[in-house]
Amino acid sequence: MSSETLPSIGEMMAASVPMARTLNLEFTETTAERAVVRMPDQPDFHNHVGGPHAGAMFTLAESASGAIVMAAFNDQLGRAVPLAVRAEIGYKKLAMGPVTATAELGRPVAEVVAELDAGERPEFPVNIAITREDGAVTGEMSIVWTLRPNK
Repeated sequence: MSSETLPSIGEMMAASVPMARTLNLEFTETTAERAVVRMPDQPDFHNHVGGPHAGAMFTLAESASGAIVMAAFNDQLGRAVPLAVRAEIGYKKLAMGPVTATAELGRPVAEVVAELDAGERPEFPVNIAITREDGAVTGEMSIVWTLRPNK
């Protein structure tokens, strides 16, 4: 099967993660270096001040982190399962309208894979910035992921 017929990471995320579909997340970039996910402005997911609910923004950022993990470690998925270990989010400014989450890995892929090769269960951070359309950072999130080896 050629790479042109394989589904994109965004398509796989939307197909396998119901919350990504529920929030109508748009996976605009998914590479091993960066994942960018956009959440359109949707009144059903607003908070008491008319912006996106904190839980929706958490899910947006977590989805961006999952997309980069899938892109970076796709070739390891036959021997390990990626799992989120812990997360921390800070809400910095009021978010209004559509918001975008941009995720980046906090460790080199080769370093993480080397730990997996050594029989370890590596952990690695993914850092995410959530921005409004005007570019203002409204939130920052860090999620620590692991690759749990299959038994």
